[in-house]
Parts: sequence; structure tokens; C-alpha cells
Amino acid sequence: MAERLKPRSQELTRAELEIMQILWENKACFVNDILNRLPEPKPAYNTVSTVVRILEKKGFVGHESYGKSHKYYPTTDRESYTRGFMTSVLNNFFGGSASRLVSFLSSNKKISLEEADEIMQLLKREEEER
Repeated sequence: MAERLKPRSQELTRAELEIMQILWENKACFVNDILNRLPEPKPAYNTVSTVVRILEKKGFVGHESYGKSHKYYPTTDRESYTRGFMTSVLNNFFGGSASRLVSFLSSNKKISLEEADEIMQLLKREEEER
């Protein structure tokens, strides 16, 4: 299996993300493996196969051939996708302002003192590393 991890800026649909989570956790899977790991109610085999081919077309997934079967693997890692997705959310919804994002999160979800301290420690650590 070729290790070609590429960052992607496209956003995944819910179904695509669900399949990518399985691939990120398992490194490589046949369509049946993916189907078996999906929660109930399970989609049809052809549905999973179609979503995987769409992911491949978008460049998120590659495959190795085993006769007529294909084993699929992620071509981008979870962290790279998350970084791109969150950057997009930050820019598109909060004008690139992390403080506006944190304000939004704190007003919509009560942040405990422990979580606030952890956020502050992370920010200090990030600042020190720069």
C-alpha cells in the first residue's frame, strides 16, 4: 500500500466522513469490512461502494487491487482533514477570529473551569513554541 498522505480542502458529507472514520481507524478495508463496521441500520453494499468510489474520485481514498476486489485506504490523515475543516469553519463563520469561535462555544456550551484552564494552558504552550 502506497503511503501518499495529501491534505485536502474539500468538506466531506456525513456519509463520507463516517466511512473515512472507519478507514482512519483501520488503515485499509474492503467494502465488506467497512459495511460490517457501520452502525445499524446498515446501508446497502452498493451505497457504501459508491461512497468509497466518490471518496477516491475526490482524492481522499486510494485502493489496491486483489483480483476483482479492491482494498481501500485513506490518502489523507485525520489531523490534516480536521485542520483544514476547522480553518474553513474559523474563516467562514468567525472571520478568522479564534476569540469569536471560543466566545461562540462558551455561549452555546457551558465551559467548566477545568476546560477553561486547559484551553489557557494550550494557548500558553503554543505561544512558547513559536
